[in-house]
Amino acid sequence: MKNSFYEQTLGHYARAADVMKLQSDVRAILSEPKNVIQVNFPVRMDGGALRLFQGYRIQHNNVLGPYKGGIRYHPQVSLDEVKALAALMTWKCALAGLPLGGAKGGVQIDPTKHSRDELMRITRRFTHALGTNIGVYYDIPAPDMGTNAQTMNWIMDTYMNSVGFASRNEHGGVVTGKSISCGGSEGREKATGQGLVYLIEEWARERKMALDGARYALQGFGNVGSWTANLLDRLGARCVAVMDHKGAVGNAGGLAVEALGKHVRETGSAAGFTGGQPMKADEFWGADAEIMVPAALENQIGPKQAAALKAKLVAEGANGPTTPEADAALRERGVDMLPDILANSGGVIVSYFEWTQNMNNERWDLDEVDAKLKKRILRSARNAREAAARHRTDLRTACYIVALERLQAAYNERGIFP
Repeated sequence: MKNSFYEQTLGHYARAADVMKLQSDVRAILSEPKNVIQVNFPVRMDGGALRLFQGYRIQHNNVLGPYKGGIRYHPQVSLDEVKALAALMTWKCALAGLPLGGAKGGVQIDPTKHSRDELMRITRRFTHALGTNIGVYYDIPAPDMGTNAQTMNWIMDTYMNSVGFASRNEHGGVVTGKSISCGGSEGREKATGQGLVYLIEEWARERKMALDGARYALQGFGNVGSWTANLLDRLGARCVAVMDHKGAVGNAGGLAVEALGKHVRETGSAAGFTGGQPMKADEFWGADAEIMVPAALENQIGPKQAAALKAKLVAEGANGPTTPEADAALRERGVDMLPDILANSGGVIVSYFEWTQNMNNERWDLDEVDAKLKKRILRSARNAREAAARHRTDLRTACYIVALERLQAAYNERGIFP
């Protein structure tokens, strides 16, 4: 029987815990989330009918700081998925050296099937249902798949209007990923893609490989995928294949990324883009490219896809896109991996920058945000490589080890109350 996404995530954790000999008491604490919050809330639809929605907020761990993690609107949102994503946020924040813990939330809806007004009411009711389970020093949501800056603006406004009138302006940092006019940070929208590209640049430099002219394939053309494509395009790399939930398109000479983005915004999919040829899924995974960027959902690269890959590098823009079996197969073949908790950590790093700016009533310009992001994410990569050499293990396991060492130190120094 196939393991659930949460069980797969715990498998990576257990592997690292075994290699580093994580203390048994810390291991037990980190094996389960601290809080599992499930809410059911009614929303009036545009036609007048009342519909009941179910939402989740999983708070995995907060020993290093406030819970932090996105809110996802997607038809496949489930308790298992959100638990896995919350745990990944714990490891991601610890690896990045952030004073934050891990959380995740979601509502099982297809946002494309709802009007803007319905999405606003769903978001406001979900926020109200969560109540004090979120807070500027307690649990700080952010955008994820199916949500965006507008969603965060609605959450912030709802929360601020639910607290004391005199103190409402102290709570703008209750979410990150807001629009600039509502207290968001420069560079937040592109942060995950930007962090990923910084790591790809470093990988290429270490191998004395020019990105100008290098070929890459991209699964998913949402926020992470589209920004990764735009940033790699500026470096001269060629996007030779793109696949999403409706189809795939390819062009050996390189897809026009800007035109593709316009097509996706207008149609909701890369399928049908006239600047390339339609591709089957097998053709996409076997695309002739040096770099593969999975930036969609979890469990997209299984053993079959791993066997087809010609890439020298898999850079995980998504959370958990590679199954454990495929991960092992790629290691055996010598394919380099930028694992998710490192590769897509740019989003939470710049979310931390936004929260810091909100708390200090500051505004940083884009150059400052990008410089701080680059310094922090490359330092995380360096720490992980050192751990990999020290423990003679792969980079994914090493990333978990760095995170677990920080969490273990915090528990050892703080102790367990009472």
